[in-house]
Amino acid sequence: MKIARAMNLPPGLRESIYIGGLLHDIGKIGISESVLLKPSKLTESEFDIIKQHPVIGYEIIKHIPQFKKNGVLDMVLHHHERYNGTGYPKGLKEQQIPLAARIMAVADSFDAMTSKRVYRENRLELQDVIEELRRCRGTQFDPVVADVFLGILEEERENILIHDLDASIKRPHYI
Repeated sequence: MKIARAMNLPPGLRESIYIGGLLHDIGKIGISESVLLKPSKLTESEFDIIKQHPVIGYEIIKHIPQFKKNGVLDMVLHHHERYNGTGYPKGLKEQQIPLAARIMAVADSFDAMTSKRVYRENRLELQDVIEELRRCRGTQFDPVVADVFLGILEEERENILIHDLDASIKRPHYI
């Protein structure tokens, strides 16, 4: 939402990005917990299984007409595409990747790096996350979207990592 707001995207698209953020990993319900929760490095075949979650998620929600119209399906299907074309599931690159999915890719990666994971004991330090976002802009991430988010991080620094439980439950104000 913060990225979409900073990019001056229309309120309707911001709302779609919010919904896409909630649903982008819904396909993980179709992935075995033994793979999802594995604390060590995934094998190539296990990673191939993980790479199916965007397609599984798409299949789960593709019958909801509003999600096709508002771009949520695109976010679910394409949030692991990479700006340089090396992502999955389709290997889209640059502007072939819907803008909302490019935004989701940055936000999802930030969340992954700043959250505790089964395969990593501690979250990364914010400065390390910033360096990773800078390093991957133009390859993994759309450079414009990455720069917008880096600007947000520069302004908010550690405050962006503070999560208010009550605020996370309430629907955000879009305007």
